[in-house]
Amino acid sequence: MDSTVDLDAFSTLVGRPDETGLRAAEERWAALDLPRGGLGQLQELGNWLAGVQGRSPVRAVERPRVVIFAGDHGIASLGVSALPVGATAARVRAVLDGAAPVNALARRFGASVRVVDMAVDAEPDAFPAEVVRHRVRRGSGRIDVEDALTVAQAEQAFRAGMAVADEEADAGTDLVVLGDLGVGSTTVAAVLVGALCGTDAAAVTGRGSGIDDRVWMVKCAAIRDSLRRARPVLGDQIALLAATGGADFAAITGFLLQSAVRRTPVLLDGVVSAACGLVAQRIAFRSPEWWRAGQATGEPALVKAYDRLTLDPLQDQGIAMGEGTGALMALPLLQAAAAALAELVPVTESGSGDSGSDAGSGSDAGSGSDAGSGSDAGSVEGAGPAA
Repeated sequence: MDSTVDLDAFSTLVGRPDETGLRAAEERWAALDLPRGGLGQLQELGNWLAGVQGRSPVRAVERPRVVIFAGDHGIASLGVSALPVGATAARVRAVLDGAAPVNALARRFGASVRVVDMAVDAEPDAFPAEVVRHRVRRGSGRIDVEDALTVAQAEQAFRAGMAVADEEADAGTDLVVLGDLGVGSTTVAAVLVGALCGTDAAAVTGRGSGIDDRVWMVKCAAIRDSLRRARPVLGDQIALLAATGGADFAAITGFLLQSAVRRTPVLLDGVVSAACGLVAQRIAFRSPEWWRAGQATGEPALVKAYDRLTLDPLQDQGIAMGEGTGALMALPLLQAAAAALAELVPVTESGSGDSGSDAGSGSDAGSGSDAGSGSDAGSVEGAGPAA
């Protein structure tokens, strides 16, 4: 069946970050009594924030949110991960209980955490209703021999991701740290990256959860066979997500695009979010301008995806566990960039402080879908303000 999602509309709805805000930020840096480029990466990040916020001086990043999309993948039954089949549900529970590494970092950095179950292989009543309300199915098909989803399910998941983006924008989230959680997800991501970048299986097969050489060969063969199924549907992004993606991948793609429409900046975490970013880029080529790459993980597919997206990772801590944990480590960099740009006083102001005037409107673009409820569905609060 043909997709009923109007993907072409995103090319119009996704605009560029505000050039006026970006230029004002550059002028503000130039007016500071600093060596040229003296704050390095903080200056580039400050310029980006000014563009996505549509103003300079920028606002502080005060309502960051980690949004984790969770789902199981049939390909995990081949033993492509060091984690056992069924581990996804336990990891979701740990995050909901506030006991996962992402929770500890979120508390430290003042972020809240939200989990969205798209296809975890668990009973629906295993998690709170607000966590499972967007769920499309339980698990997914084994993509080396069958489709992960039907086209209708892929559309449903894509729209769910859009709805979550609307909910976050309406709730006042000013920066999203995008996470994922699911056994077998790096295998699925490698298939999408390999298909979209035109590479063979060996070039995109990484160690994922810490697999040994024997499992790596199994994973490489699974990616090779899945690539054969992905290539015929490369021209149809929804069909591609249905054939060799999953409900979590479709939702993340919809989330990334709608976040760009709603002018919500996003930090990508690893190969899963980057693979979805590649699909989103095919739909709206400007969308990567609303994202930053939170980290490098050592996955070869991630290197290829970042290169195609023209994004440079902000750090390389070697954190490969997903959940948004690695990208969350980059949040203090964004907060520091905003503080430096907003609080340092240009010499032209003679210590009078900044005026706080907007350089751009910062208004929302059209949403492209019905706005969500704005509720904190599936949230686990950190030490900072709740989104």
